[in-house]
Amino acid sequence: MIALIQRVSRARVTVGDRVVGAIGRGILALVGVRRGDDARSAERLLERMLTYRIFPDAEGRMNLSLRDIGGGLLLVPQFTLAADTRKGTRAGFSTAAPPEEARRLFEHLVALARIAHPQVETGEFGADMQVELVNDGPVTFWLESPTAAGSATSGNGGV
Repeated sequence: MIALIQRVSRARVTVGDRVVGAIGRGILALVGVRRGDDARSAERLLERMLTYRIFPDAEGRMNLSLRDIGGGLLLVPQFTLAADTRKGTRAGFSTAAPPEEARRLFEHLVALARIAHPQVETGEFGADMQVELVNDGPVTFWLESPTAAGSATSGNGGV
């Protein structure tokens, strides 16, 4: 699984006129599910999101995690993150999990997050969403968890 995480002052997701998820200070995570991802991939990705140190301490260094600051977590499904963009000028989606599998794993991630963290909001799987955010910093990281087949790379945030 993949998460593009952004440290935000605030973020919200709307579907039509309806706000489906909103947070103040915290992390907006755009989440992609790849073929071969499993429940363990979701568990590992969540642990990294909650403990990745991207918030400033008293000296202004990124030494605090979302857990440390008690901020919000906004999880937004985004299948395009799992696209194959290595060649050409059009993304291929053969590397993305099938929709039913991606939905199941995203919902599993959300359920785990709601148990592990007090403030979790979400986007709406399969919906045409509008995502608004104020990226604080800006600070953005690419996180990956290994797939069941172990095909995740260690670049851009690693494992």
